[in-house]
Amino acid sequence: MKILIILLLNILLLGCSDINNNKKETESSEAKELKMAGFELSGKSHHFMGIELNNQVWNLLQKENRTPEDINRMINYALASQHHWYKSPHWQPVNAQRGEWMISHVFAVSGIGESALKHARNCLRLTEEHAFNDFDLAYAYEAMARAYSSLKDKDNYQKYYQLAEEAGNNIASEEDKSVFMGDLKADPWMGK
Repeated sequence: MKILIILLLNILLLGCSDINNNKKETESSEAKELKMAGFELSGKSHHFMGIELNNQVWNLLQKENRTPEDINRMINYALASQHHWYKSPHWQPVNAQRGEWMISHVFAVSGIGESALKHARNCLRLTEEHAFNDFDLAYAYEAMARAYSSLKDKDNYQKYYQLAEEAGNNIASEEDKSVFMGDLKADPWMGK
């Protein structure tokens, strides 16, 4: 079973292209071949894969001394997690917003600033479009701050860091506030 999941993951990762916000995407030739062979992931399978890949990203984010292979896997897992969430029967706009945050975060901590900023902007746009606040607003600002930090843009980094800190202080749940503030203080940041 593990081999089948790994094979499917590799096929899906190879076939993952940029996912847009209208859930329209091009189907990879590998995915078409799987359908022709009578194999297609169910909505529940997509939901499971979205969660599992997200967990794998967190495992790699917590790893000290990540290798270039770890960074590559982390980026691919974040992108694939977003892909599967879009196909989950439990998908909500907040999943897209949080997925964009994760992708931005992975790029930022990997030092790939332009990609981090692209996804941070998507995260903030979705936050504003859907009037997300509290926890999600704080993380959207954190994504912007971290992306600008990775680009060494001090003025925008400071602006969004301050907005993130203010939004974080306004998180209603003390537990969520504590988690957010811990993430906000975590490296890497410009000048550290």
